[in-house]
Amino acid sequence: MDILTAALLIGLLLAVLASGFWIGLALLGVAVFAMEMFTSRPVGDSMVFTIWGSTSSWTLTALPLFLWMGEILFRSRLTADLFRGLAPWLNRVPGRLLHTNVIGCGIFAAVSGSSAATCATIGKITLPELKRRGYPDAISLGSLAGAGTFGLLIPPSIIMIVYAVATDVSIAKLFVAGVLPGVGLMALFSGYLVFWALRHPGQVPQGDADLRLADKLRAGRHLLPVLSLIVLVIGAIYTGLATATESAALGVAGSLLLSRLEGTLTWRSFRDGLTSACRVYCMIGLILAGASFLTLAMGFIGLPREVAAFIGGLQLPPFWLLMLLMAFFIVLGCFLDGISMVVLTMAVLLPTVQAAGIDLIWFGIFVVLVVEMAQITPPVGFNLFVLQGLTGRELPYLARTALPFFGLLVLAVLSIYLFPQIVLFLPSLM
Repeated sequence: MDILTAALLIGLLLAVLASGFWIGLALLGVAVFAMEMFTSRPVGDSMVFTIWGSTSSWTLTALPLFLWMGEILFRSRLTADLFRGLAPWLNRVPGRLLHTNVIGCGIFAAVSGSSAATCATIGKITLPELKRRGYPDAISLGSLAGAGTFGLLIPPSIIMIVYAVATDVSIAKLFVAGVLPGVGLMALFSGYLVFWALRHPGQVPQGDADLRLADKLRAGRHLLPVLSLIVLVIGAIYTGLATATESAALGVAGSLLLSRLEGTLTWRSFRDGLTSACRVYCMIGLILAGASFLTLAMGFIGLPREVAAFIGGLQLPPFWLLMLLMAFFIVLGCFLDGISMVVLTMAVLLPTVQAAGIDLIWFGIFVVLVVEMAQITPPVGFNLFVLQGLTGRELPYLARTALPFFGLLVLAVLSIYLFPQIVLFLPSLM
């Protein structure tokens, strides 16, 4: 595959997306064009099998269930209770309730293992409430887009499992390695929200009156239902009683029960929540199908493998090799989903990485971080698509709001390079 062919496909994809065509169909159309023009593979059979395989996964079943859980919580008083419980504790923190995006995504990431599920579920809960309270849309959406990527880093993570299988490293050690970087990234994002709030004090709504500790604890009781639900879902996963998909079903059942106990579950709210979850998942599913077929087309053409082989042949020192790989994955992430990037490139890159003396556990966290960046870069930034489905905002606007958090992810990569023990300390104890 030559440069002109790659440029043609990239230009065609950008042109179709800019036309306002449905994103999933745009990805499918470009994939069909690429397969017809540059490969001898039968398009029809390939497309059918790829779309079926990408949308019929048992693991993927967790996504619509978590979306439905978010819709149930959104239509109950539990959402307002969550903010009532958190508000007194965040009242004196610059940025106040903006931190709920970071806290909520950090907690939910430990449940879902999926960036899309984390972004969609927490977005359903926080965005309407933040808007109602007068927080600016740009920082609300940007912080959610960035924090939604925690689903890839904070274990259990689907992409970590794929990387561990592809590189033959310990899944347990890789999960443990993601804990400190995940907590550090949450602190980094919250630190940026503090910085933003101090620079824009007039854009942060006034908080509630300061309360005594006893009053804060009393207000904290509103958190108990949601926290109980989170403990149920997370506990089922970490005790081995349920898979992520089964835990998602538990989350739906728990949400319905809590909503019923507080008296907000009606036939109309049940129907509207289920309909809305189906609508959002159909949007995500169509995009996933298009992205999967585009990934297959790119794989047949050989673009990811050729670029990876080119990078491996440069014989760069470790730092510049990692910087080039970061740029490579970011660009690749504009067109492929994260799991596909790992599957298509690891076999080619692994010998180069090992020859450079880079620890494969550390490299796994590095890959996850750069794939997180790809989740918020257009034109195929999956978190941006999810937010577009939730809010109806244009993709370029959402990408601009997420840009500061993209920069923070770059800073996180540099941090783990300078201080590799952030990643390697906990695995070394195992």
